[in-house]
Amino acid sequence: MTKSLLSCLSIGLLSLMLGCSSCSKASTTTASSTASSGGTAEVKPAKTLMTGADQTQKYVPYLKGKKVAMVVNPSSIIGGKSSVDSLLASGIQIVKVFGPEHGFRGNASNGAKVDDEVDAKTGIPIISLYGKKRKPSKEDLAGVDVLIYDIQDVGVRFYTNINTLRDVMESCAEHNVELMVLDRPNPHAYMIDGPILDMKYKSGIGQFPIPIAHGLTVGEFAQMVNGEGWMEKGLKLNKLNIIKMANYNHDMPYVLPVNPSPNLNTPQSVMLYPSLCLFEGTIISQGRGTHMPFTVLGAPALKGKYDFTFTPVSIKGMSETPLHMNEACYGLDLRNYDVEQLRKKRQINLSWMIELYKAYPEKARFFDSSYSKQMGVIERLAGVADFRKQIEEGWSEEQIRKTWEPGLKAFKEMRKKYLLYP
Repeated sequence: MTKSLLSCLSIGLLSLMLGCSSCSKASTTTASSTASSGGTAEVKPAKTLMTGADQTQKYVPYLKGKKVAMVVNPSSIIGGKSSVDSLLASGIQIVKVFGPEHGFRGNASNGAKVDDEVDAKTGIPIISLYGKKRKPSKEDLAGVDVLIYDIQDVGVRFYTNINTLRDVMESCAEHNVELMVLDRPNPHAYMIDGPILDMKYKSGIGQFPIPIAHGLTVGEFAQMVNGEGWMEKGLKLNKLNIIKMANYNHDMPYVLPVNPSPNLNTPQSVMLYPSLCLFEGTIISQGRGTHMPFTVLGAPALKGKYDFTFTPVSIKGMSETPLHMNEACYGLDLRNYDVEQLRKKRQINLSWMIELYKAYPEKARFFDSSYSKQMGVIERLAGVADFRKQIEEGWSEEQIRKTWEPGLKAFKEMRKKYLLYP
């Protein structure tokens, strides 16, 4: 092989390396290149996002010799393995596991009560926080030195994990137990949008005066709960230890490695959830009872107005009695919707709500939750009284958003005090 050919190959390889270094994946920061004094380019490897859980060197030595309890679900992983199983293998003494909605191993449907049990794999007692009790009791925490909260959240007010976070913070504050939060990315951290919850509509799907999408990680949210006095009786948690992520920022795209719950079973459903969950306060099915929940919208009464159709059925572990069960629903197929549009606008999509209300033939039934036990109350989902009226009166998206602006401005300013990442 000639010297000139070797030279060409070397230059080509170097160009390829430099070109690839400018591309970043969802879980990495952008790589950079710098020129050395010799004139050749030095390619620096991309910095990989690391969750708090994955940085075991920051907390495993500290946990040695302590009695540990954990609040976990299937999204709680260390390097692809259950964080409970991983920490047990590292010699950590885990004495109890607390399971939130859907349970520790994720086999309970949306809203289904979960009973206490013993984990078949590890023999560790599992205490449900989504059944007879919502937070650990004094007896539950007796002898526990550190309670670890490690659950993937999706950054939306009506996703109940943040309620569980507040509840365990209260228990730890009451009984002088340290809480350690293993921080994880918020896939919607780029977005702060929606009306601020009017606390007279406080419910199980809205317990804080925050917008629909709050733009915080769980670690940041824990700091906000503590700092804003959102625990009962003015409690403050003195022992809050947050294991921060490495190489993370709020604008970073992030594809969850594990489905956060049974009905958020694809990356598309996760990205559409802040916009589509509002439909739980309407007669429109969001696809519960199918294997494509939160990516489709429809109802039987829309037949003739839309060609796309789906039929909800009973699916164990996902939705046993879905809205419009065994009825063909007609509407919108959003499985191929470009979710980058949401990232660019940094807003939830209201156009689908406006469109389907206009298309629905029986307007009086659209928000009438008495039609089915599977329908929620729109005031609780939206968090305000005005939203229903605005849709019914035909307000534009721009007009609706203007009513949110004062509350969002105040929230964004308050939020700055609790940020851990740029």
